[in-house]
Amino acid sequence: MGSKQRTYDVEFREGAVRIVIETGKPIPQVAEELGVHPGTLHSWVSGWRRNGSASSDRPAPAASGGRLSVRS
Repeated sequence: MGSKQRTYDVEFREGAVRIVIETGKPIPQVAEELGVHPGTLHSWVSGWRRNGSASSDRPAPAASGGRLSVRS
């Protein structure tokens, strides 16, 4: 009985983090709504809080006001 590892694109990860950060909904609730494992979403949110991005381990410039910054 193996588990299938899913991959999520950057836009999905950033959007999921944005929902948690901007709405204040609990990670388990958002994870259930999106069909993502809560531990995975927690990791994305932690990464954003640490680095400013849910998709990278590289530190990003701090965004003012605690909002996600948009990068092109």
